Amino acid sequence: MAEHVAEHAAYPVGLRLSGRRVVVLGAGQVAQRRLPSLVAAGADVLLISPSATPSVEAMADAGEVRWERRRYQDGDLDGAWYALISTDDPEANAAASQEAEDRRVWCVRSDDAEAATAWTPATGRSEGVTVAVLTGRDPRRSAAVRDAIVEGLRDGSLAAPHHRRPHTPGVSLVGGGPGDPDLITVRGRRLLAEADVVIADRLGPRDLLAELPPHVEVIDAAKIPYGRFMAQEAINNALIEHAKAGKAVVRLKGGDPFVFGRGMEEAQALAEAGIPCTVVPGISSTISVPGAAGIPVTHRGVAHEFTVVSGHVAPDDERSLVDWPSLAKLRGTLVVLMGVENSGAIAAKLIAHGRPADTPAAVIQEGTTAAQRRVDATLATLGETVRAEGVRPPAVIVIGEVVAVAPTLR
Repeated sequence: MAEHVAEHAAYPVGLRLSGRRVVVLGAGQVAQRRLPSLVAAGADVLLISPSATPSVEAMADAGEVRWERRRYQDGDLDGAWYALISTDDPEANAAASQEAEDRRVWCVRSDDAEAATAWTPATGRSEGVTVAVLTGRDPRRSAAVRDAIVEGLRDGSLAAPHHRRPHTPGVSLVGGGPGDPDLITVRGRRLLAEADVVIADRLGPRDLLAELPPHVEVIDAAKIPYGRFMAQEAINNALIEHAKAGKAVVRLKGGDPFVFGRGMEEAQALAEAGIPCTVVPGISSTISVPGAAGIPVTHRGVAHEFTVVSGHVAPDDERSLVDWPSLAKLRGTLVVLMGVENSGAIAAKLIAHGRPADTPAAVIQEGTTAAQRRVDATLATLGETVRAEGVRPPAVIVIGEVVAVAPTLR
């Protein structure tokens, strides 16, 4: 009677291969996928194969691995701690696997998992954490579970507080993107999940605030009392005060912190106060909102440039820093932020200095959100259309031939 051998689960372990010999037999697609992780682990990799993929060859040329251009020979695993067998020669694979067994070298077989003494888990990394998943003989499921865990750690939906790393207070200036909560960066979402205090702008992605744990203090920047201080100075003081109290502070801003966001003013104030500051760029509404409305800011044969300006100060106001006459002479796309109130005056100034009155224009209100709407006009009718349609901020104005190159998306 044949003996029934119970199947046991694999024992997971993390190999510390730095400075230790790893032998890789074969230099095809399997090796190409596995070698970068072995190199990142600091392993002393000996690659044995008569040929290699271009990517593997480039690693050898760069000195990341030692490559002997030949076939496997008995004794190649001498001194190895770990072996990866991935040649296209079944007999060589079996012989190398037997050598690994005889020398007690843990061995992975790409052609026969049952003959291997080790299995390679689906791995991923996020903020110093290595996630390794084994599901036996279902590598696709392993990869899917790995991806779900890593994505959760990266975007903050899977909270994993640090217990052995000291809490580092400071401020993160996070660009929240144009409005859609899915358009914040992975790093920005993770920092939000780790914050003690969030000071948010009105134009920041509000839906993200609802996801924060109940212990996080959320402060509306518009409602910070500022008495004798200017509003921006009061915000700076609030950032400094909470950071000095030992808290991790996120300053959540709409779009990108440095695109008309006064982010540098806050960074300078924090630097003067000796507060650590991290800047997390955000997706700017200057390109994302037009794109969401079906308008490319550049297009082959139509526009080879685009210019972004602030329209919060009227063209004839002495405080304006924009050279409107020069802008009127440009042929590319003009993107205007904060220009709803002054849209008529902006259009008139551009026409007066040479921009054709029939230049296509569009206004996208609350771009990338569920309330997004697009209103089309020409430069001559821009101000009148904005008033007639009741367009209100936040809105992005796009002026140029690119407005007409694609079907209107509403």
